[in-house]
Amino acid sequence: MDYVNEIDTLIQEVSLAIGKPISRDTYEIVDRGLPHIPPTRLPAGKMAIYMFLLGDEFLKIGKANQRSNARFCSQHYGLNAPSTLAKSLLSDSGMSDLNIAPSNIKDWIKGNCRRIDVIINADLGVFTLELIEGVMHYKYEPKYEGFASQR
Repeated sequence: MDYVNEIDTLIQEVSLAIGKPISRDTYEIVDRGLPHIPPTRLPAGKMAIYMFLLGDEFLKIGKANQRSNARFCSQHYGLNAPSTLAKSLLSDSGMSDLNIAPSNIKDWIKGNCRRIDVIINADLGVFTLELIEGVMHYKYEPKYEGFASQR
């Protein structure tokens, strides 16, 4: 599946439909592939939406503003933050046959999950960041976002 083009089309069509088009030169879609190497920093003056996939299932979609470097780069691979992809995977009984454990979760995520980031200019503002995140949530219904009872 060509998610990069699909994500770009979604951003363009939704922003145009509401009368506030987002110029393509104000964001970049980065497919980090599979396996992937996590980014080492969020570029200065940028915000981002990050997405983790296992096969064609979206697991986690989140946002990071200019001051959320750790959230963007490293927190989801570990257990030291309140809500992380690692914690979600380890607590999901349906994932128990994948040989994941606290000791290997970081490497497991890097080796088995595809990561796609939408990096946007921070001067577009938090509402643009939240719009893109919301569209991605709506389209891809990530497994580990929100409460199951709310779905």
